[in-house]
Amino acid sequence: MICSRDRFEAVLSGDLSGTDRLPMVEWASWWHLTLDRWADEGLARDLPDLARFDALGLDPHRQLWFRHTLPSCPKPPAQGKGLMSDRDGYLKLKPFLYPQEEVSRVRQIMEGWKTDQSRNIIWFSMDGGFWFPRTLFGIAEHLYSFYDEPELYHEILEDLAEYQLKVMDAIFSVCTPVFMTIAEDMSYNKGPMLSKNMFMEFLKPYYDTVVPYIRSKGTRVIVDSDGDISEMVPWLMDAGIEGALPLERQAGVDVNRLREEYKDFILIGGYDKMVMKRGEAAMRQEFERILPAMKKGRYVPSVDHQTPPDVSLENYRIYIRLLEEYCTKAVS
Repeated sequence: MICSRDRFEAVLSGDLSGTDRLPMVEWASWWHLTLDRWADEGLARDLPDLARFDALGLDPHRQLWFRHTLPSCPKPPAQGKGLMSDRDGYLKLKPFLYPQEEVSRVRQIMEGWKTDQSRNIIWFSMDGGFWFPRTLFGIAEHLYSFYDEPELYHEILEDLAEYQLKVMDAIFSVCTPVFMTIAEDMSYNKGPMLSKNMFMEFLKPYYDTVVPYIRSKGTRVIVDSDGDISEMVPWLMDAGIEGALPLERQAGVDVNRLREEYKDFILIGGYDKMVMKRGEAAMRQEFERILPAMKKGRYVPSVDHQTPPDVSLENYRIYIRLLEEYCTKAVS
């Protein structure tokens, strides 16, 4: 029996010859509304993640998204609003950022997981150079900050990278996760929210600090960005990023085209979640669409974000059955 970690690593490396199927994972946590519906339809409530994966027939995995702020950090006054607008505001906020006690917390969590690492998929996530400043400036002001506060933007990313390296030291001192994600969400359905020049000026120096360190530990580096990331893929590759998720179909992402154009780039996601409510025929048609990419390696098919609450438990179980069928077909 091939363990889930070996299967995952084989597929990420592009070698399908030694595995029985592709991994079967739901990388994003489920919406609470989805779980509420499924509980009403027979799935046990309040299951721990590993027990829920087992109950649904998925491969087990453990994810840690470590903290970048203290629990006492001020909250935005409204959705999308910021906590600061300039360097004075940043310096006042900074005592609530980059919590040093997170180092010991993360090490303790990883100590509890390390016995699993030889079998199960362990991965971690952290805020990225686009995501984290947005939480400080607010959505609209963040986009202006590239122009209005360029020196501050660089300062924030230098502080962010310094903090993340300390936390990641704690992670890697205990175990070697299979992969990790840098949360960014820097695209929408028409493409990137920033230009290539801005990416190279602001984000690439940050990536140049954290990405080589992570890769030197043997962990794959994946960027998490909603929307259409197709135009950004070569920028990401220039920065040492090895892959991307969730590859949203409704935003126009075509995993087959990405697989053809960037043969070594890791793809996770790409299955159109909007078809899942329509029954087996529609779900099978979607698997047929992505099967060419599945057969070429370095692709882990999965829902292209959280499974929505309009998907019944019955339809989700059909999806899992088809996922296993096509994950096996991809390597046969």
